[in-house]
Amino acid sequence: MSVKTIEMSEVVQEMMNVKTRMDGSIKEAYKQAKVKDAAEREYRKQLAKEILKLKSEGYQATLIGDIARGNCADLKFERDIAKTLYDCAKDSKDVLKAEASMLQTIAKFQTDL
Repeated sequence: MSVKTIEMSEVVQEMMNVKTRMDGSIKEAYKQAKVKDAAEREYRKQLAKEILKLKSEGYQATLIGDIARGNCADLKFERDIAKTLYDCAKDSKDVLKAEASMLQTIAKFQTDL
């Protein structure tokens, strides 16, 4: 079995590419965190308003929570999408960390040859 060697300059260039992508990934995760938190805030504010409205309209206490959440389903959907996008941004950052680690291993292997 032969081991194909990779030029160290190629490894270094790829490391720089990963660093650039990591910087972008961190910025994206930060942006998605703000979107996620804003969506959560909006959902909770509207849910509270809806609960108060339903109480004032005389709905049974046992039904108010379910009706209010149903009436705010679109906001909950937006909140859930924002959370998923945030989780994806965090996951992509983790993938880039693994890629960087792999490149470091390749570089170490190359210098040990």
